[in-house]
Amino acid sequence: MKRRQFIKTLGASASLVLLQTPSLAAVNKLTGKSKKIVWVVLRGAMDSLHTVVPISDKNYQGLRPKLAPSIANDLLPLTTDFSLHPALKHMHGLYQKKQLLPIVAVGSGYPRRSHFDGQDYLESGLPSMDHDTGWLGRALNEMNTDTKALAVANSIPISMRSSDKVSTWYPSRLKDADDNIYEALMNLYQNDEMLLSRLEEGLNTQKMAGDSKIKRKGKFIDLAKSCGKLMTGNNGVDCAMLEIGGWDTHNSQTFRLDRQLKELDSGIAALQTELGDNWQDTVVMIATEFGRTAKENGTGGTDHGTGSAMFIAGGAVQGGKVLGNWPGLAQSQLFNGRDLMPTTNTFSWVGAVLQQHWNLDSNKITKIFPNNSAYATKVIS
Repeated sequence: MKRRQFIKTLGASASLVLLQTPSLAAVNKLTGKSKKIVWVVLRGAMDSLHTVVPISDKNYQGLRPKLAPSIANDLLPLTTDFSLHPALKHMHGLYQKKQLLPIVAVGSGYPRRSHFDGQDYLESGLPSMDHDTGWLGRALNEMNTDTKALAVANSIPISMRSSDKVSTWYPSRLKDADDNIYEALMNLYQNDEMLLSRLEEGLNTQKMAGDSKIKRKGKFIDLAKSCGKLMTGNNGVDCAMLEIGGWDTHNSQTFRLDRQLKELDSGIAALQTELGDNWQDTVVMIATEFGRTAKENGTGGTDHGTGSAMFIAGGAVQGGKVLGNWPGLAQSQLFNGRDLMPTTNTFSWVGAVLQQHWNLDSNKITKIFPNNSAYATKVIS
């Protein structure tokens, strides 16, 4: 690998974050505001039927004789047909403020049940897997502006690959370097414009990310908080990606999913707080690689499935309703007789956000998602 290619793809630490371009996207010039997007991947396959609960489906209780009663008395109401898991209190508040859209029975089109392949497929957005390009990276390229993006990760995830507008940041568990070391590096890089520039920008980003104790924890709430800080101000990034693992609930799902959803909920709350006024111009998209079986298993959990749910949240969202087409949970309505049937496509919902929030036209959406057009449903206010 050539030296410049290595520098370009290097995953940055807390001290060396490779922010590359100033932020003033042309799409925002008319309003003077930055239209921000945050993409959140739930790795491990979230069980949508225990998250956006189909309370009016008469088959639900029979499929989940233990799981369903465990949360039945504390569900948060959405519509006459659906309720939200009791751990999602902040997100329920967003729904009531019309800033959240739960979308039921979605799928990426991935045909199998492998976590890693399913996640790669979700991030790529292509009918034939290509690990060198992701849908968000292609969307950034189609912006044709100085928009800049940040992956809160150790290296650039597939979602953001193929764009040179992407940098990485992740909390370092190493002891902070002494100022003398940074000064020595500055002197060493004096004759290398690229390395010098990126060291300076990395140090600025480290300062923007906040308290070092917060940065080192690495929990979703702390990552979301730092992400919000890095998206504000004149030098804030316009687009970011976060991720949470731990959604593979084959057993003890009642406890484990409650913990996961609380972590997600607190992280979204922290992100909103740090964004401040920028929240009104932000869209957060939350998705997982696939769903879980409609029927609970013998260990108090669920196994790998197909259809799931996603969320679109933010101050820029026209929320307060549940989207998607509910297929039903009767045996004849299940996918392969065991899974929730996906009735809409994750990428078409993402395309709707890109089209309505970032003003990307249909031709550009086709370049991003060759097999999926954007839904016409109004999702942005």
